[in-house]
Amino acid sequence: MLEATNKKANYTVLLAISLAHFINDALQAVIPASYPILRDSLHLTYTQIGIITFILYFSSSVMQPFVGMFADKRPTPYLLPIGMIIALIGMLGLAFAPAYAVLLAAVGLVGVASAVFHPEGARIAYLAGGERRGLAQSIFQVGGNSGGAMAPLMTALIFFPFGQFGAVWFTMIAAIGMMIQLWVAQWYRQHLLVGQRKGQSKAPASRFGQHEKKIKTAIIIILLIAFARSWFGASISTYFSFYLLERFQMTVPEAQIFLFIYMGAGIIGTFFGGPLSDRIGRKNVILLSVLGSAPFAMLLPHVGEIWVYPLLFLLGIINHSSFSVTVVYVQELVPGKVGTVSGLITGLSFGLGAVGAVALGGLIDLTSLTIVITACSFMPLIGALGLLLPSDKTIREWSKAVT
Repeated sequence: MLEATNKKANYTVLLAISLAHFINDALQAVIPASYPILRDSLHLTYTQIGIITFILYFSSSVMQPFVGMFADKRPTPYLLPIGMIIALIGMLGLAFAPAYAVLLAAVGLVGVASAVFHPEGARIAYLAGGERRGLAQSIFQVGGNSGGAMAPLMTALIFFPFGQFGAVWFTMIAAIGMMIQLWVAQWYRQHLLVGQRKGQSKAPASRFGQHEKKIKTAIIIILLIAFARSWFGASISTYFSFYLLERFQMTVPEAQIFLFIYMGAGIIGTFFGGPLSDRIGRKNVILLSVLGSAPFAMLLPHVGEIWVYPLLFLLGIINHSSFSVTVVYVQELVPGKVGTVSGLITGLSFGLGAVGAVALGGLIDLTSLTIVITACSFMPLIGALGLLLPSDKTIREWSKAVT
């Protein structure tokens, strides 16, 4: 892995890769946005909807560590636009899918495109961020969260009036994303060439060995925290709109407003989480995020309609504030494997969450929405494991010992 060739952040590149992240995750968000329409047009059960979520998360997650591992050894800038071409094909498949099997194939293509993008996107943010890696990762992740937050608006403004065919409009978005990623890929290629001239072509020594057991334990804890966060997030993004429809007899567009509040607040939390971690430490922000969201999550299933608004807003801010921070934490824990660990955290943890999404769908069919939503509200308590993580000071001491 090449280290940054400049200590100052390159905000032009950061904004470009953030916009690319916005488009990538907006295309991915098309899938859950279409659930209410697909349920009716293809007569899907909650279990089948859970399987769609599983295919999306699994295909977008399992490949990520392997893409990151490959790129650590052989950085490939033009993987980025290739991934967007795959997403474009997936959008066409979604728009014209006549049956459930074709729909699953289209969803799989969108997931693969996301898996190709995220490890290299996180690496570019790491390199372009200079010494402000928390801020850089926040800028990068805000793009993704903003794209994901478009799902409720897509449901209300595109799929509700135009049906399944509305997905065809997103092929134009994918084409724009391909052009942006071509430009970013060119910068990335030039950065690699500069690094090679400065003798940075080889990855710095990994700290596995002297502190192998402690580092692996810390990574496992981070994965468990990310899994709990993604499982809770899946319960909100995949099934909470149905919960609102059932409990408060809302229309589909009305229910999507609540999800947009949660996801929109998540953008705020993501943006401020990274810079805050530059000031008070990565571990502190992770703990504030996961433990701070727990009481609001547990209240959510038990309040009236009027209180759902502020609770979802607070949950969005607090729950998302540590997302970019967990990525930077592990990047600094294992600096020689930035692509691999970025893919691991943003990928495998969501893959585990995908298993949860399928399980939740099956549990809803067996029990009820209320029971499952209530059970998921306790997931943030798993964040207490973060107390066992090594401190930022300890990680810096390990880094000095190696260098």
